[in-house]
Amino acid sequence: MKKLISNVLLVSLLVVSMSSCFTYTYTMGSGPQTGVEVKEKNHYLIYGLAPLNVSDPVKMAGDAENYQVTIEHTFVDGLLNAITFGIYTPTTTVVRK
Repeated sequence: MKKLISNVLLVSLLVVSMSSCFTYTYTMGSGPQTGVEVKEKNHYLIYGLAPLNVSDPVKMAGDAENYQVTIEHTFVDGLLNAITFGIYTPTTTVVRK
């Protein structure tokens, strides 16, 4: 029985340590030129299946033609996801002009 419990704990630790944050980045035009950064949160329910409020990177960039968009699942976003057991799943959008 002790061996079973230790194996379950080892597998659980392995699964938790292999999870990671994700980052998706794309560049429009020549990329960021001025160093200005705009951040907004995206709010989803049920592991991201039902969007509540999603940011619009084009509106965040304003009239800039050259910018970089990064959509990421930060540590804090993952922590909120874990605390709510996946009911609330936020992500962060960062636009660098």
